[in-house]
Amino acid sequence: MSRAEQPSRRTVLAVAVAAAVAGGAGPATAAGNTVAAESDETAARPVDNHAWTTYSDWRGGTANGTRAVAGKRPGLVIDAPVGTTEYTDPHTGTTATWEYATWTAPVHQLTVPSTEVIASWNAHTPAGTWIQIELQGTYSDGTATPWYVMGRWAAGDGDIKRTSVDDQTDGKSTIWTDTFAIDDPSTGLRLASYRLRLTLYRKPGAKNTPTVRRLGAMGSDVPDRFTVPASTPGLAKELIVPRYSQEIHKGQYPEYDNGGEAWCSPTSSQMIIEYWGGRLTEEQLAWVDPSYADPQVCHAARYTYDYQYAGCGNWPFNAAYAATFKDLQGVVTRLGSLTDLETLIAAGIPAITSQSFLKEELTGAGYGTSGHLMTVIGFTAEGDVIANDPASPSDEAVRRVYKRREWENIWLRTKRYNASGKVVSGTGGVCYLYFPACPTARQRKALAAVGVR
Repeated sequence: MSRAEQPSRRTVLAVAVAAAVAGGAGPATAAGNTVAAESDETAARPVDNHAWTTYSDWRGGTANGTRAVAGKRPGLVIDAPVGTTEYTDPHTGTTATWEYATWTAPVHQLTVPSTEVIASWNAHTPAGTWIQIELQGTYSDGTATPWYVMGRWAAGDGDIKRTSVDDQTDGKSTIWTDTFAIDDPSTGLRLASYRLRLTLYRKPGAKNTPTVRRLGAMGSDVPDRFTVPASTPGLAKELIVPRYSQEIHKGQYPEYDNGGEAWCSPTSSQMIIEYWGGRLTEEQLAWVDPSYADPQVCHAARYTYDYQYAGCGNWPFNAAYAATFKDLQGVVTRLGSLTDLETLIAAGIPAITSQSFLKEELTGAGYGTSGHLMTVIGFTAEGDVIANDPASPSDEAVRRVYKRREWENIWLRTKRYNASGKVVSGTGGVCYLYFPACPTARQRKALAAVGVR
């Protein structure tokens, strides 16, 4: 499971949910019921996922000391630093001087004026380098947001401690760990457009550079809902994905979110990374206690850990970790239905999904959770979901089959009642997608069908 409730997107976003239903909400509709009243508009995809990945994309932004590089995987690098700056790492207290250069994306007009935005990036950051990702947007009322830091990131942890940044707000919107959120969506205020800014850092006088190969963001305006319409099964297929349990790591490396019991996100990430052929070397794993099984899961936890959030569940940090493996991309998005997942599975693309539920809401799980990641690997002939669930007692027990109707509801809803009867938030279809840097034509078509390029 993910960490318990804490001051982050997983709890604070529930405040707006509670306000929206206060005074008039009745009990949630049972998960097995179809919501016939849902309109076609509600069922439409309320998501805009845009990314900069090509050589022309990188040349199209505003460079200040950076340059675009061509090749099989185009990217952005430091060309001539524009200056130096001091950065005091809040998690170590160490102050160091860094050269830097910047790149600012063109303004992206959201096709879906959004209540939430989540950035994603893929980058190579050799030792002595790191990157910062920022977002600045324009509201639907014509006013502008400040520049918000969406992450300070490095693949390693020897130069800086990768971190989200708390306490960012302008009274209209707030950054909750990795998510930009409108404070009160009931006012009708939305984010109409945004631009992203990259700052690339390296040690003064060095010749190495970060290389950013993908930068983008997912904006969404998912309607408030306790239930979602039932989908019609359309695929029977199962992908062969490695199975790893987070539970066998309980108590290991407690400095990374109290150990493996909280490692659902990196455990799921490692499963799909290895499905695509990503492997860690003996040298990379040498730091792990040799008595521990599946040391790659410990490695994934360490290298997805967000030192501010104090957990391994930062969504973009997981996607960025996946993209540190050769020829892989990672994206955070929202999907609209199990039909979307079927489209991906049919093309050989598994997905990591985020959901929260009471024990009785998911038959066979045997637990309840305020936030948990699973790896969806297929569908049975009856349309039920086949998931590699890391919250299992052993690797052998990881493969689970969950009832379709229950599963789609706990994943796609935005509101739910917790064990105390309080209204809290759901993830509204959040998922991570990891896929090849050069997808096949079939994979490209499937990704495009779910709004990802």
